[in-house]
Amino acid sequence: MKRRAWAGAVALFAALGTGSLWGQEKLYSFGVITQRSPILTAQYWNPILRYVSEKSGVPLVLKLAKTGPEHSAMIGRGEFDFIYSNHNFKADNDVVGYRVIARPREEAIQGQIVVLASSDIQSLQALEGREVVFPSQVAFVGYYVPMDALLRAGITVKPLFAGNQEGAMGQLKAGRVVAAGVNSQIMRDFAHREQVEYRVLWSSEKYLNIPISVHPSVPKDKVAKVREALIHMAADPEGARILAASAELVKQKPPYGFVAAEDAEFDNVRRFYRTSLVKGE
Repeated sequence: MKRRAWAGAVALFAALGTGSLWGQEKLYSFGVITQRSPILTAQYWNPILRYVSEKSGVPLVLKLAKTGPEHSAMIGRGEFDFIYSNHNFKADNDVVGYRVIARPREEAIQGQIVVLASSDIQSLQALEGREVVFPSQVAFVGYYVPMDALLRAGITVKPLFAGNQEGAMGQLKAGRVVAAGVNSQIMRDFAHREQVEYRVLWSSEKYLNIPISVHPSVPKDKVAKVREALIHMAADPEGARILAASAELVKQKPPYGFVAAEDAEFDNVRRFYRTSLVKGE
């Protein structure tokens, strides 16, 4: 009950300035994967969602889960209308039928295992028996991908879970652990913002950046309007300003905005889930 209350409170906070504009019209939930703190996530996404809501005529409201596993479970229960996530590609969530409509214009991401630049750890083998921090048990490039690599290399580590990507990076920065499993893009932006020098021990293959997908129950006309607003946002001066301001919050590098995308572009993510040695939540 506490978790549900927390999620509801965050959703209410996120809706301020959005829901009030639409009166009694149905609001469509927009679930965002837990990578940063709830406040920073809301500061990043709320201006974008307000813009898309106004341009599309489809009122979107940010909805956050308290943890990664809860976010994944909510996708499995079909509780979000739209999502910015890759948890829908897990076999047990894939059956819900979320379909990709857009993805960030940003470069592809990788799972990485990183250490501080000053660390004496020089190889994955040196992590044997050591504590390594990950975002959560369901993070795709932050946990599944690096842990799968460790298992295939026969390296046993003691996993710790920080709750989100930047939480794991914060523990690494503070010296509480010797290594962290991370999303390459989030790590790069965090290091720039927090003045952290780090070294990459291992990187995975590239995966397209986390997409925006929609639940099959959302009317097709509304999906089309939201998709159009997203993919044309960067070309509109107002939209470009909002995207740049959100990016500045987290020190995200350009290019900004979204491009059209399809489900088939993420088949390597589905394939990974099917063959991974990791037993997730």
